[in-house]
Amino acid sequence: MKSKQLLTLAWGITTLSVILAIFAWGQGNSWEIIGISSYQLFPLFGLLAFSLMWGHYVMSALRIRFGIDKTVLKTYFETTSLAVLGAILLHPGLLAWQLWRDGLGLPPSSELNFVASSLKGAVILGMLSLTMFLVYEFRRLYQDKMWWKYVQLASDVAILLIVIHSLRLGSNLQAGWFKSVWFLYTITLLGSIIYIYSNKLKNSKKHKPTLVKP
Repeated sequence: MKSKQLLTLAWGITTLSVILAIFAWGQGNSWEIIGISSYQLFPLFGLLAFSLMWGHYVMSALRIRFGIDKTVLKTYFETTSLAVLGAILLHPGLLAWQLWRDGLGLPPSSELNFVASSLKGAVILGMLSLTMFLVYEFRRLYQDKMWWKYVQLASDVAILLIVIHSLRLGSNLQAGWFKSVWFLYTITLLGSIIYIYSNKLKNSKKHKPTLVKP
């Protein structure tokens, strides 16, 4: 695969994943958009955020697999990362705002009380993941630090926690065709993460200094 093909594929699968997310959400709301409440709108941004981040991992794995320089996808990652940031803020933000307007208080108690007791753990996973994602947004300032690799690892763990969070709470993921799509996302996401870390491990062994015996 060449650089231009990789870039075309990146924008292609991202556009497709966004369309699928919007279509699944719209279908779940019977396409009744006029007069929609924040309770109905906030799940859309969760679907969009995960779909975009899924694309990031898949394209990173493909870039490594075909030995293409990371600068090829620089604009793609910068643009879609801004969209991700907006979506991960709007997803819980709209819910928190509506709960507050309805007199149910502020997070985290308002969001924890919004669901059944058996689902509170999934809400906590979402909160932890959001925190990890927001910390990762400081990468432009700290990505050259030795300890930044742990923030990267935390972010990678967070996306896996979101899989659990979404399957437990996502109204569009409890049944139907989009649940199958989500499982496909999950499998390819996990495969991409394993491949990325396998490549990092292989490179670290390759560049590990050899001890010379006296």
